[in-house]
Amino acid sequence: MGSAGAKAMSALRGEAHAYLHAGGMNEWDTCAPVGVALAAGLYASRIDGSPCAFNQADVKMPDLLICRPELAETLLAAITAERMPGD
Repeated sequence: MGSAGAKAMSALRGEAHAYLHAGGMNEWDTCAPVGVALAAGLYASRIDGSPCAFNQADVKMPDLLICRPELAETLLAAITAERMPGD
């Protein structure tokens, strides 16, 4: 699957627990998936837990997490632990 939107919607449809992208993309690739996910009651943020920000001077979205709300804390903790150097 090549589309970020299609991959993100797999979480919405219950076909995946989460959509995680850490490779960077443009905000127009993530804006609709984030909006639809939030409207459906899913969790969406950057992988550091900060909210996704759109209409910024820099249109790059470095990373994205979309998942069921009950998984967000666990996934963010696992991502943080994986990214910590020396652990």
